[in-house]
Amino acid sequence: MKSLSISLSSALLLFVTGCQTETKKEEAAKSAAQTPPAMASAQANVAPTSTPASSAPDGAGWVTTASGLRYRVLASGPAEGRSPTMFDTVMVHYRGTLTDGTVFDSSIERGQPATFGVGQVIPGWTEALRVMKPGDQWVLYIPSGLAYGSRAVGDKIPANSDLIFQVALIQVVGGM
Repeated sequence: MKSLSISLSSALLLFVTGCQTETKKEEAAKSAAQTPPAMASAQANVAPTSTPASSAPDGAGWVTTASGLRYRVLASGPAEGRSPTMFDTVMVHYRGTLTDGTVFDSSIERGQPATFGVGQVIPGWTEALRVMKPGDQWVLYIPSGLAYGSRAVGDKIPANSDLIFQVALIQVVGGM
């Protein structure tokens, strides 16, 4: 059962990272392997570690964008950081849940941040990442139309599911 869960998590991660080229994957792996101790410590500090007290997207502190994406800022990084562009690669920690709280994927539980292109993920992620800065920690409430829409993702994410993600943007790695 555990290997099935690991396999499904791996398949979901591959689906999310989409079209990333082998060269970019190798560069990301080298970058992760060469992460200085200070960055490793910073990564640990920005990983979202607990479920917010109120994850209902209608409470105080939630922002709704024109597209319908809703987010709440849990922590802000340094003001001088830059938001990634559509063509950048980012390193993040995240936990994805269904609205009933079922966790379907988590880089935190795997103990390894995820690295992927900003434009290679679901539209709700792309929209949020382009506004976040390194060090930011947000909760995203992504309506199904900005997630996977009418498609189910394996047996973990039913069709037409709204998704909730805790996201910590660790680093803008660079352009693609």
